[in-house]
Amino acid sequence: MSRLSPNRRHNTPARIFAVPVLIALTSLIGLIAALLGNGVLDVVSWVGLAVPLVIIGWAMKRRR
Repeated sequence: MSRLSPNRRHNTPARIFAVPVLIALTSLIGLIAALLGNGVLDVVSWVGLAVPLVIIGWAMKRRR
């Protein structure tokens, strides 16, 4: 059996799901802002809905 090195990080559920939860919250905020109003909320909605797309594009480019 091999032992884990002391410098190796332990993957906890909080570490695994932190980024997906932040992406989901950003999308949710964007959707709610789009439903609630105009003006500044339009900008918030565009940003909130564009962030996940930018992250997906970045991840796809990085994998190639």
